Amino acid sequence: MTAPAPRDFPKLPDPIETVHIIGICGSAMGSLAAMLTERGYRVRGSDANAYPPMSTWLEERGIEIMLGYDEANLDWDPDVVIVGNVCRSSYADAVAMRKRGFPYLSLPETLRHFFFAGKKPLVVTGTHGKSTTTSMLAWILTHAGRDPGFMLGGIAGNFDSNYRLGDGDVFVIEGDEYDTAYFDKVPKFWHYAPFRATINNVEFDHADIYPDIDAIEHVFRRFVDLIPDDGSLWVNGDDRRSLEVSSHAGARRRTFGLGPENFLRADNIRTSGRHTLFEVLRDGRTLGEVELGTIGEFNVRNALGAAALAMDEGLTFDQVRAALAEFKAVKKRQEYIGSAGAVDVYDDFAHHPTAVAATLKAFRTQFPERRLWALFEATSNTSRRRVFQNHYPPAFSVADEVILCGAREGTDNLCEEERIDVDELATDIADLGPHTRLIPDVDKVVRTVSEEAQPGDVIVGLSGASFGGIHQKLVNALQAKFEGC
Repeated sequence: MTAPAPRDFPKLPDPIETVHIIGICGSAMGSLAAMLTERGYRVRGSDANAYPPMSTWLEERGIEIMLGYDEANLDWDPDVVIVGNVCRSSYADAVAMRKRGFPYLSLPETLRHFFFAGKKPLVVTGTHGKSTTTSMLAWILTHAGRDPGFMLGGIAGNFDSNYRLGDGDVFVIEGDEYDTAYFDKVPKFWHYAPFRATINNVEFDHADIYPDIDAIEHVFRRFVDLIPDDGSLWVNGDDRRSLEVSSHAGARRRTFGLGPENFLRADNIRTSGRHTLFEVLRDGRTLGEVELGTIGEFNVRNALGAAALAMDEGLTFDQVRAALAEFKAVKKRQEYIGSAGAVDVYDDFAHHPTAVAATLKAFRTQFPERRLWALFEATSNTSRRRVFQNHYPPAFSVADEVILCGAREGTDNLCEEERIDVDELATDIADLGPHTRLIPDVDKVVRTVSEEAQPGDVIVGLSGASFGGIHQKLVNALQAKFEGC
């Protein structure tokens, strides 16, 4: 359950020179460690596991990793301890941290204290599209010479990084509604003091944290309250819940989207190769045409949200258009992995049914005559739960071939009533038309797909995690089949 408000910010020592991070090998916490190191702090950290690429990435930056959550990890007496979301109150170093009186912070508290000071936070929120929109906004501002700081939940293609410490007057941050830490059970984005923000969409997600959609709507309403009257808020006008949770905004609220009622909208959307072209209208007046190097209507909306905040910051439409023409997608967002024998393999982060549907629709629209494979791994906290049992089948209906890997009995800590029934899911998808199979083993999926794939096929691996490296394994297997490698 969400607490009524963030905890009071703790008293910190002055000066701060040394920092210990519990859970340092998570992608966000590892990036935070590097950010602090760049700022001149001496950083060490602990984690249950340390393996490449994160372990080597941290070592290259001179950041020591201590294996395991042991109280001895704190014997070097750091000035501050930062606690990752993975950490539980019972971990030995967390117990020692409290017992020995070390001041401690969560990731969002750390970002606000160390990196937002003197800057305007531009916060991108919503159930879907946060990483891409954040990356677009950061790139637009950078391309225009504004030198923003940023942090997002993926590797931005234009920066080959998920963070940057800029000297400009804004910090662009992906506003996640997931909770903060065991000692501060509020959404991360409640900590971010937004000056400007977007709400891309609002749907039920994070079933391990929130009981229902009402709880999700509540935290977004509270987020809207944080935007000052002289700030600005842009919401997806095509999304009913986004409009509802923001209806009381004190800041100026405007809409973006595809519908004609939106203040900033896209029209005449069409594809050309792997690019999308569309016309942008503001308050009914044509601004011009944008060419975007990604596909799908959802990416058009993402671009509109980023453009809206950038223009609020004083950029011209021509500056926005020039930057978007050079935008490179975030890793694992429609990421092209490789081809062999005229078979293309893509990696996508989609694991919520809405994201799955949008991604597969984009590929079907882009490649209407090609056989489309959808490989799905149901392992995220939401996707492996039964809550979306009936929502997934329509999402896969545009695919020709569907292969499911997923949470089965004995593979997680969910009881049978909570866990998604992947056998039932496979049957329901097949009833809608796609040839559907359940193959739990990744290597067997690779063998099956590589044996059956034919020139012209498009294969999309959908997962909120690594999917066992299936994407590159497929490219390798296809090369062996078609090229004799």
